[in-house]
Amino acid sequence: MSDLCDRDPAIFEAIAGERRRQLGTLELIASENFASDAVLEALGSVMNNKYAEGLPRKRYYGGCEFVDQAEELALERVGKLFGAEHANVQAHSGASANLAAYLAVAEPGSALLGMSLAHGGHLTHGHPVSFSGRLFKAVQYGVRPEDGRIDHDQVESLAREHRPKIIVAGASAYPRVIDFARFARIAQEVGAILVVDMAHIAGLVAAGLHPSPVPHADLITSTTHKTLRGPRGGFVLSRAAHGEKLDKAVFPMLQGGPLMHVIAAKAVCFGEALTDGFRAYQKRVVENAAELARSLGEHGFDLVSGGTDNHLMLVDLQRRGLTGKVAEEALHRARITVNKNAVPNDPQKPWVTSGIRLGTPALTTRGFGVEEMRLIAGWIARVLDRPDDLEAGRAVEREVAEVAARFPLFAWEPALR
Repeated sequence: MSDLCDRDPAIFEAIAGERRRQLGTLELIASENFASDAVLEALGSVMNNKYAEGLPRKRYYGGCEFVDQAEELALERVGKLFGAEHANVQAHSGASANLAAYLAVAEPGSALLGMSLAHGGHLTHGHPVSFSGRLFKAVQYGVRPEDGRIDHDQVESLAREHRPKIIVAGASAYPRVIDFARFARIAQEVGAILVVDMAHIAGLVAAGLHPSPVPHADLITSTTHKTLRGPRGGFVLSRAAHGEKLDKAVFPMLQGGPLMHVIAAKAVCFGEALTDGFRAYQKRVVENAAELARSLGEHGFDLVSGGTDNHLMLVDLQRRGLTGKVAEEALHRARITVNKNAVPNDPQKPWVTSGIRLGTPALTTRGFGVEEMRLIAGWIARVLDRPDDLEAGRAVEREVAEVAARFPLFAWEPALR
């Protein structure tokens, strides 16, 4: 019996239940993935016990020689991975990484031009309920109605009109390649700082499967989970000129002591991402997403922008008369996990939505391939053709359980060694 089971059986059972859920369901939430045992081991290590305010070799606490080693390895590896001039790996999350990047180069009250949440952006790109919309004068761009692609003409027009201090490129539900070079040209024209949020595509960028923002952006933020398949956390890359201000924005402006166990796990994640096995994995992620999108199209689903170039897709359910909320719940009963998601110009409320977002990173980690993507598209179609038919849903659930049982949580781990 484990120590946790003995000391706190309620929490032990909650964790055991979550493990059973992950093993027995199909995880299609685009922002989720399965971290390796090595990442989880570092995350649960004794480095949790150490305070280390400051930077490696410049701490406000004694006894930091070993946590310094961990953070230096994280910095060295993320530098190799992306080739940026400066990095900070202390951000607790993607949201805190974005806030640090903004405050490193702009004062509250400055204008910020970002992608609308309703068109695929993120809360932290200027939404009024977020700090980004409360601290900054946020202006929002979106996608073209005719093809679901970023409206660069609108970005350019808004930039000229509002002269923002910051332009944010990046998205949370955008399935196409982002033209960072064009954003950089617009930012340069109006004298703006270009911040790229690559949280969703960082793994693809690391593997060379999406153009890198590093040559074009002043600062780049990311999470370490999602396609990077590491612990929950964030980091920021920047040009050398912004490095000192960035570090001071993270600490002491926004955070106290960094989470050294998480930073150790980030170092493991970056090390894994430098391997040939990781690059092969990312290639499979993109192949699986392309096949899932193609197969869903064959079943009559409408995809925003018509498909995908990356790891995710956005399914518009309006023509089927369904909401994202109904679809999410029906698929959940069949052991298929997705998230409801707004589509461009969505008439529904954010808690309801007219779409669902799907992604392939987690299932690709488990070893699912294009053949399984075809099966999944068929299961989604069967469920959403008759979302209220509980017996039809149970039939799909049985088939899902049978296939899920054939795949471990981390099928790719041997390839990382």
